[in-house]
Amino acid sequence: MPGSPFVPSPLLPTQLESHYRAHHGWLAHWLQRRLGNAAEAADLMQDTFARLLAGPSAQPQTPALRAPKAYLATIAKHLLINHLRRQSLERAWLAALAALPERHMPSTEQHAEILQALQAVDAMLDGLKPKVRAVFIMAQIEGHAYADIAAQLGIGERSVKRYMAEALTECVLLAPDLLP
Repeated sequence: MPGSPFVPSPLLPTQLESHYRAHHGWLAHWLQRRLGNAAEAADLMQDTFARLLAGPSAQPQTPALRAPKAYLATIAKHLLINHLRRQSLERAWLAALAALPERHMPSTEQHAEILQALQAVDAMLDGLKPKVRAVFIMAQIEGHAYADIAAQLGIGERSVKRYMAEALTECVLLAPDLLP
């Protein structure tokens, strides 16, 4: 259509199949070495190829076609980091639960909801700029005063307030997803 912007097409199924055949073996091995678990490695490998199918274009200049191994490794690395972060968060949550008296233990449903909310907050924090995240954690989790945060980070209190406003805005935007 004249005047419409060019939108690259996704990888064709034959291209994806070719990439899968050529690279699934080393990718599965690469992930398994890092995870120590063949089943989790297989899941992340499938997620990597699903991302490839959903995201990149079929144009010759795209990284997916120019350097498929590097591109797949980058996707897999990001998925692996997220997977390991979720595992770490879940272990911390389970440790906190173990310290609770039995009468305060959440139900199975509450447990799942709380874990899901923690993962959403973790993802939100991960999406913040490093200084914004640091200010938010220092203020909300560690309980530092704004003046202390400013001194520790070498920034002004005004910046601390601005960063907090930015982080709290993200929290407010996340809130509807966390409410029942």
